[in-house]
Amino acid sequence: MAVYTEVSDEDLEAFAAAYDFGEIISCKGIAEGVENSNYMLQTASGPFILTLYERRVNPKELPFFLGLMEHLARSGVQCPVPLKGRDGEALRTLCGRPAAIISFLSGMWPRRITAEHCAELGKALAGLHRAGMAYNMTRENSLSVAGWRDLYNRTGAAAENIEKGLSTLIGSELDALAKNWPSPNTLPSGVIHADLFPDNVFFLDGKCSGLIDFYFACNDFLAYDIVICLNAWCFEPDGAFNITKAHRLFSAYEAVRPLTPAEKAALPILARGGAMRFLLTRLYDWVNTPPGAMVKPKNPREYLQKLNFHRSVTDLSAYGLN
Repeated sequence: MAVYTEVSDEDLEAFAAAYDFGEIISCKGIAEGVENSNYMLQTASGPFILTLYERRVNPKELPFFLGLMEHLARSGVQCPVPLKGRDGEALRTLCGRPAAIISFLSGMWPRRITAEHCAELGKALAGLHRAGMAYNMTRENSLSVAGWRDLYNRTGAAAENIEKGLSTLIGSELDALAKNWPSPNTLPSGVIHADLFPDNVFFLDGKCSGLIDFYFACNDFLAYDIVICLNAWCFEPDGAFNITKAHRLFSAYEAVRPLTPAEKAALPILARGGAMRFLLTRLYDWVNTPPGAMVKPKNPREYLQKLNFHRSVTDLSAYGLN
């Protein structure tokens, strides 16, 4: 979450007139994240999240995201749901941006990741994947292997300012990923979250209380979603890979949806791709975040280190799997 667009009191009052949540008590920007402008909206009916959709979000794809949250919630997945106005619509315009109000989830995201958190994550992710199988809308993953080359072409020169030789390394790795990436229909596919970082998973009393921020959700290999979580949850702050956390993540996931042999065999190349995806988007944001935005772009070097780890994996035991 972040704040790129400032909302005036007058604009907010006009926007809120379409809803029945009563008086607005406060509206405060949320500075975490990198994609959309988000505000904590306190009303007479309780708290909500106000989101203005920015940057990489295509307005034509918003019905997919909002409908997905409704579908998952009906299927028992703990996640926010869009609030509809008196006219039955959830999607509106505010300050020239598409905007929606989303229900508030109780809980906190974990600042210090434990193996128990990873087990809860694995169970919740598998539940999301199973529920998503029945969702009747689809969205292509524009940030998978087919889209990385374009990002590289727009950020390649800047990579040298991060680390000497990085541009060449990324180029050669993109060639290897394109050559070895699993073909369509060779692995189980469906709706994936695609951005399930710790700040998108809430906990209460040690249990997962909800998943948020579905604005990268799309259709892709289910195992690709797992390795995105592997990268985000199973490395320590010093860059070391925690095999215990990985084992708990996989074990809890497989208790709900067992991985196929083909999925397990593909994990190393998928993990490399997951690291490349965030290396490139972080590099892009590092260069293109507008001055004055209430957001600090994340360092791409973190995902370079993770990429190099996965390039060295020769056996699934490195991930805590037999």
